[in-house]
Amino acid sequence: MKNKLIYTALLASLCLPLWAQQVYDMSRFGIVPGKKSNMSARMEKALAKIKKESREGESLILKFKPGTYHFYPEGAAERVYYISNHDQTNPKRVGIALEDLKSVTLEGNGAEFVFHGQMIPVSMLRSSDCTLQDFSIDFANPHIAQVQIVKNEGEKGITFRPAPWVDYRVTKDSIFETYGKGWTLHPMSGIAFEEKTRHIVYRTSDIACPTKGCAQVGGNLIYAPRWKDSRLPEGTVVAMRSWDRPTPGIFLSHNTHTTLKNVKVHYAQGMGLLAQLCDGITMEGFGVCLKGDTDVRYFTTQADATHFSQCKGKITSVNGLYEGMMDDAINVHGTYLKVLRRVDDHTLAARYMHDQSWGFDWGFAGDSVQFIRSQTMELLDGRNCIERITASDQPTAEGAREFLIRFVQPLPNEIGGQEDFGIENLTWTPEVYFARNVVRNNRARGALFSTPRQTVVEHNLFDHTSGTAILLCGDCNGWYETGACRDVVIRHNRFVNSLTSMFQFTNAVISIYPEIPDLEHQVKYFHGGKPGAIRITDNEFEVFDAPVLYAKSVDGLVFERNKISTNSDYKPFHWNQSRFLLEKVNRAEISE
Repeated sequence: MKNKLIYTALLASLCLPLWAQQVYDMSRFGIVPGKKSNMSARMEKALAKIKKESREGESLILKFKPGTYHFYPEGAAERVYYISNHDQTNPKRVGIALEDLKSVTLEGNGAEFVFHGQMIPVSMLRSSDCTLQDFSIDFANPHIAQVQIVKNEGEKGITFRPAPWVDYRVTKDSIFETYGKGWTLHPMSGIAFEEKTRHIVYRTSDIACPTKGCAQVGGNLIYAPRWKDSRLPEGTVVAMRSWDRPTPGIFLSHNTHTTLKNVKVHYAQGMGLLAQLCDGITMEGFGVCLKGDTDVRYFTTQADATHFSQCKGKITSVNGLYEGMMDDAINVHGTYLKVLRRVDDHTLAARYMHDQSWGFDWGFAGDSVQFIRSQTMELLDGRNCIERITASDQPTAEGAREFLIRFVQPLPNEIGGQEDFGIENLTWTPEVYFARNVVRNNRARGALFSTPRQTVVEHNLFDHTSGTAILLCGDCNGWYETGACRDVVIRHNRFVNSLTSMFQFTNAVISIYPEIPDLEHQVKYFHGGKPGAIRITDNEFEVFDAPVLYAKSVDGLVFERNKISTNSDYKPFHWNQSRFLLEKVNRAEISE
């Protein structure tokens, strides 16, 4: 009987269809490395042909040869994408548009994908069980202009030298202007880096870089008489930038079980990776990083390295490198809709409020939701369930800001009066595992988490994050990013010289800082809800200043077995001179 079963199993395996796995050599479609010719149109045609040829149930490998590939806007896929936390400008050009796929692996084999102009390098939408691996993303001419201070004459102004790859000119009205294929910018802000260490310059934050009245004074030197900043010694490297963020490096939307292995983003004009409405994302060896220690650039992305909006399942980042970006390494959150009006006892009109977060699905029938008071950030008792949700200002959720939502249970009486309320979608909230990553030399903050599901942050190095290293937030008034953290473990991490500059929410190395306009009248706590809901244990803090932990509106906080050492690398300056500053915190256990 046993032999018969073995024979049957073997026969079944031999009868599997020959197309169970199909490998596509992308050079077959003329997509070959080593040339500066445009691969965009070839890629679009290749993907269309592959989708047409593929059969139900087979897995696909899109195999690239090692080398450098160039992608230009001309001939690229054109898409209307509404992308969370980005500028909602459309249409967008996409270099590699992966859509409606199942069990597909893009195998780069070390390929370097170089993009030109304003493009989304890689998008993946409505796909399941797909993998991106072993390739890098970069732009030939980034929209951030790197310059170096050659002379700082105080009140007489600054003379600087643009990096060799920066295309620039002085306009007729004497303004420093950078340009590229299809774009021009007048950068007026910047982040300053120490030349040798690549750390952000102490106490600089976002600096003004006024170039009105500038003049060319040498072969490659610009004199800016109105740029006056005594904090910038000669040799300082400045990433001059605008606040535009039209396109992420990788855009993921409405996917299930996505894996990224050994993918590096060296530059993007927005987030390095932006994922929205995805179920399960694993990043192994993912990086938003420089090209090694000898890279002549000091910056990477225009905004966050990775950003996850309204996702569910589990988000995993292990063995990653995040450096030089103009915002956080990771930000995980949902989005509150603001209640506009009560239609009836089961129906609300609600709206996306932030100008960079709208135009995509917010929820679906069957999703669990809860309601929050905007001013006190207090949850109403109980949960409800979506029976039906429809866009009210567009035919579909694409491009919509406002929705009509009908709920299964009757609405609380409080909603619909003068008080402002937000709606949080609890179904679309993820677990997070962030481990063995390096976060260093970036603007603003290290890691942000706003999810009620378990979040584990362990064995990471946060090295000169410039602002707060870890932030647990929540805001239903400005960013409208949900929500309360209920189960957080922060352990075995090393924090080195955070808080060298002040940014938003930077009250301590670890800052638990929900935005609560009316904390005085808050009765319920925002974060936590049980003993030890947030546990900070067995970490090493190397600090030059006092604040290590700030917490506001927390029920259940543990800080123990952490090692804190003080160095003299910088002069203390922070307004908060308390090692532990707690505001409206219940059930706290604090010891070093």
